[in-house]
Amino acid sequence: MYAVSLDAPYLDTDADQLCFSLDLTERPALAERVVLLGGLDVRLRLLGASHQVFAGPVRETVACLQGAVRGLPETCTRQLPGWGYDFGATTRQLTPEEFSAEVAQVLGRATDAEHSLCGVFPGSPEAVTAVVVETVEGPYGAGLVWRTWHTYPQNGQIVSTYSRLEAR
Repeated sequence: MYAVSLDAPYLDTDADQLCFSLDLTERPALAERVVLLGGLDVRLRLLGASHQVFAGPVRETVACLQGAVRGLPETCTRQLPGWGYDFGATTRQLTPEEFSAEVAQVLGRATDAEHSLCGVFPGSPEAVTAVVVETVEGPYGAGLVWRTWHTYPQNGQIVSTYSRLEAR
């Protein structure tokens, strides 16, 4: 795992403030890690307002974005030249005990993963954004899957996303 203590407040203070885009350019990153997987450079980027993952033709942003429609889609599927992309997001409201246990699981999963980036925001060891990426075999060859988690200790919310990119 590649973990960092982030020296900036996080800007998305509630899951409802998150937006989704596949069309944005780079936003200022607090941390970035580039890994080579499935023949692609994959850029994992932590923002003060959540994350970006750039892989092949995909420029996924989940963040608090001024002027954008708030809320994450439950699912999104896109056909890109030579590629298929699927995205899904869930938000869960947990009790304080459940929240702490889930954050510990997220941190453990990020620690155990070979290709990950995890940031802890100041003010709480449970204010975390984590990204884990791995290769998967698809019907047309190798693809990528990445998962992200965004935790909000002040209200016990955890946003989880799942993305899959496959050659077509």
